[in-house]
Amino acid sequence: MRSSPEARRLVKRSGVAKGLFFVRSLLFHFLTCFAWFYLSPAHAFAQDSSHQTPPTNPAPPAETKQNSAELASHDEPATFKVNVKLVVVRAVVRDSQGHAIGNLRQDDFQVFDKGKPQVITQFEVEQPGSLAAKARQESIENSGEIPSTDTSSNAGKPPAVPEHFVAYLFDDVHLEFGDLARVREAAERHFAGLRPTDRAAIFSASGQTALNFTDDRAQLHATLLRLQPRPIARGFGHDCPDISYYQADLIVNKHDPQATQVAIQDALSCNPGMLASAAEGIAQSTAAGALSAGDHESRISLGLLSDVVRNISHMPGQRSVVLVSPGFITPQLEYDYTQIIDHAVRSQVVINTLDARGLYVPAPFGDPTQTRAPSGGKMLIETEANFAQDDLLAVLADGTGGVFFHNNNDLDEGFRRVAATPEYSYVLAFVPQNLKLDGSFHTLKVTLKNPQKLTLQTRRGYYAPKNFASPDEQAKQEIEDAMYSQEELHNLPVNLHTQFFKASDQDATLVILAHVDVKRLHFRKLEGRNNNVLTCVSAVFNRNGNFVQGIEKTVTMNLKDETLEHKLASGLTLKTSFDVKPGSYLVRLVVRDAEGQSMSAENGTVEIR
Repeated sequence: MRSSPEARRLVKRSGVAKGLFFVRSLLFHFLTCFAWFYLSPAHAFAQDSSHQTPPTNPAPPAETKQNSAELASHDEPATFKVNVKLVVVRAVVRDSQGHAIGNLRQDDFQVFDKGKPQVITQFEVEQPGSLAAKARQESIENSGEIPSTDTSSNAGKPPAVPEHFVAYLFDDVHLEFGDLARVREAAERHFAGLRPTDRAAIFSASGQTALNFTDDRAQLHATLLRLQPRPIARGFGHDCPDISYYQADLIVNKHDPQATQVAIQDALSCNPGMLASAAEGIAQSTAAGALSAGDHESRISLGLLSDVVRNISHMPGQRSVVLVSPGFITPQLEYDYTQIIDHAVRSQVVINTLDARGLYVPAPFGDPTQTRAPSGGKMLIETEANFAQDDLLAVLADGTGGVFFHNNNDLDEGFRRVAATPEYSYVLAFVPQNLKLDGSFHTLKVTLKNPQKLTLQTRRGYYAPKNFASPDEQAKQEIEDAMYSQEELHNLPVNLHTQFFKASDQDATLVILAHVDVKRLHFRKLEGRNNNVLTCVSAVFNRNGNFVQGIEKTVTMNLKDETLEHKLASGLTLKTSFDVKPGSYLVRLVVRDAEGQSMSAENGTVEIR
C-alpha cells in the first residue's frame, strides 16, 4: 500500500521548498483536526488519487456535523482474547519429490474427529507473502508522479519491509557440547545468507540466552557465541543404579517389570551382598528422583517453546520457529505440547525441528565414559530412549506443517530447509459437532480422497475446551489474527492512506486514515435507523517488525436514512495518530463490520527521514 502524496513530498523536498511545505502541512493538519476531529466525510482530508477521486460536489461545512446519537466513536488500546471453539488444522501436501503442492480444493480433503467425519467450514490455500515485492512495484509506479531533488542511491526505494520472521530456539538444556558446537557453526553460516526482508531471533531453552528479532548479523554472531550447554537437573541420584529419564518413566508411570528388574540388577551389581528388597527400594527411589528431574527439564523446555510461539505470533508476516535439539521425551505432558501446536496453528506459526545429533548411531557397547559396562537389558532401554527422543520433534513439525530434519549430518542443508516455509499449505477448519466441554483429547485424521502418491502432514489431535469464547471474544480474535499478518483482505469498502508531519528532527506524527464507503456496508434496520458497528484497529511496527503502538477505534452508527444517503454519501474517514521517531515503519489497518461480519486488512509502508 503506497503512502499519501503529502508524505512522499515531505520526504523528498529540501531547502526552502521543504520548509514552506512543512508549514503548509501543519496548518492544513490543524484546520482539519479542528473542523472534523476524528470522524469526517472523506473529502475533508487530502486524498491519494491512486485510490479514489474526490467528490465533484462537496457538501457545505454545515452538513458535516453529525448528531452524536447517530454517530459516535471512541478509542482504546487493542486487547484480545483467544477463541477455542473453531478447530484449525494446517496441512502440507507433498509430491513424491518432496515438493509442496497447492492445486487441491476443499472437496479433496476429509477430516475425522475421533473417527467421525466433520464438515470443513473454512478452507484456504496459503503461500508466502510478497509485501516487499509489492512495495517495490508501487515505488516504480509512483516514480514519475513527484519530482525529487534527492540524488542519493536510495532515492525512490521503499523501506526494506520485514516479511519472514524466524525464531531459532536452541535446546541448551539437552544439547551436548559437541552437538552444540556443530550446530552453532552451521547457524553462523546460515545467518550470513539472510535476505533484507528476513528477521531472526535467538532463544535458548534454559532462558539464559536471548536476542529479539533483528537483521544485525554482528548481534546474531555475538549471541551464538554465548550459547553453551546448560543442563538443569542432570546427574540426579546415585552413580549406581544409573537410571535415565526414559527408564524412570517406564518404572514409575508405566510400571514396566523389565525396566524395574534392570534397575534392581544394577543396584545389586554395585552393592554386593545387598538384599534384593533393599535394592528394589533404592531402584524405586532413584527412579522417582530421575523422573522428577526429567519432568522439570522437559517442562522448562516446553515452557520456553510456548513463550517463543507466543512471541513470534505477534510479528507481522510469515512466522516460523526452528527448534534445534537432540530431542527429549515428554511423558504425561501431552496437553502441554498439544496446546503449543494449537496456538501455533491458530497464529499461523510453523514449527520446524532439527535433530542436532545428525545421523544417530547408538554405541554398540554403551557409553564409553561409563566405568561399568551396561547389561543387555540396559542397552536395549537406552537404545529405545534415544529413538524416542525424536518423537516430540516429529509431532511438533507434523502438527504445524513444518519440516523435521533428522538422520543427516549436513547441518547446512538442515538449516536451509528448516528456515524455509512451505511453498503451499492448506488451512482447514471445522466446528466439532456436539463437543463436550470436558477438556478431553480428540484424535484428528485428515485424508485425501485421491492420494495419488501424495504425502500429507497434519496435526494429530487437540484438547476439547472447558468453555467457549463469547461472540465478542471471537471477533477480537479474528481481528488479532488479521493484525499480525501481512495478508490483505478486501471484503469491505476501505482504503488506507498515510501522512506524517515532522515537528523536529527527532519527532514526528504519523497519521493513518481509513476511508470507508459507508453506503456499501450492511446495516440492520431498527426503529427507522440504520445500525452497525465498525471496529478499526490501526497498528505501527518498526523496521524489525516489533510492535510499536496500536489503537482500536469503535464507531457506532445509528443513522437516519437522510444521513446515510446525503450527509455520508462520500463516506467516513477514520483518523488515528501516532507519535514516532524517524525511521521505517510498517502500517497495518484492520476494519471489521459487526453486522456483515466481514473484514478488510490493508498494508502500508512509511519511511520518515
